[in-house]
Amino acid sequence: MVLLGMSTKTEARQNKYTHLISSSNNKTKAFRMITTKLSIEDQLPLTCSRSGTCCYGKLVLLNPWELACMAREKKITPQEFRKQYCELGGIRLRFDGKIGWKGQQACSQYADNTGCSIHSGRPLACRLYPLGRQIQSEEVHYMYQGNEFPCLEGCPEVTGLPYMSVAEYLKGQLTAKFEKAQDEYLDVMQNLADIAFELLLDTGLAKSGDTKTLPLWREAGNELPEALADSIGQEWIDWLMLPEITENIDDPVAFARKHNDFLRLKAQEQFGALQTNHELHEASVLIMGVALHLARGIGADPKVLAEHWIATAKSHGALE
Repeated sequence: MVLLGMSTKTEARQNKYTHLISSSNNKTKAFRMITTKLSIEDQLPLTCSRSGTCCYGKLVLLNPWELACMAREKKITPQEFRKQYCELGGIRLRFDGKIGWKGQQACSQYADNTGCSIHSGRPLACRLYPLGRQIQSEEVHYMYQGNEFPCLEGCPEVTGLPYMSVAEYLKGQLTAKFEKAQDEYLDVMQNLADIAFELLLDTGLAKSGDTKTLPLWREAGNELPEALADSIGQEWIDWLMLPEITENIDDPVAFARKHNDFLRLKAQEQFGALQTNHELHEASVLIMGVALHLARGIGADPKVLAEHWIATAKSHGALE
């Protein structure tokens, strides 16, 4: 029997990855755009004018805890919230509302005259906007896209409202819990990837001369999100996004860690008794797809991650 995810991570799986831990604020990957980096003391026109323009035409990605928080605010189950308001198995909030600013559709949670219908449970991307958040070498950085402050296009009146520091803005938006959730799900993502490594490197699959697994890791990193979700299958999508954890909803760290334990248990049940190299290959590809799907939900680039993980696996004897 293969014990998956039970041991201390080896050096091969302690790599540092760079992620954009926020949703991109349009349909283009934010890390490929010019960004203006900020210090926590920088003063900006961050007082919201309540115009609602930022609720149109955005890309808001979700982690499982955020999905649970929004469902609670809506007073429905996470299953119901996902079905009505999300895409890609739950990692993307649907923007299918009324057409408004610049001819774009509103967020599914936006209501005329009242604004966000789940404001207290809104995800980190909405709390941060117009800022982004990035982790590099375990340090958190904040920035905004482009050279010009993003709010000036849709609501230039903000320049006449009180300025505040980045730190003051984050405190007022109550981002702390949501940032902790993102960081914990970064670990969950890595733990899922570790299982894919273990199935490849620790079972004898790589040593057998396997050359099929790494190309399929790459394929998963390059797939459209809809195709990746389909290839993962409904069962693993549900385990990833709907963990049915209710007692830790106010504690994102406990929630994510319990979810991690649940996913590890499912992996052990599914993959612990595999016998053939073909079965190990398929399992490694599947769980890597799950890791990359979660990566997209926390704002990371699946393509970049897949290439990095392939290079790591090759440096430890895997072939393609």
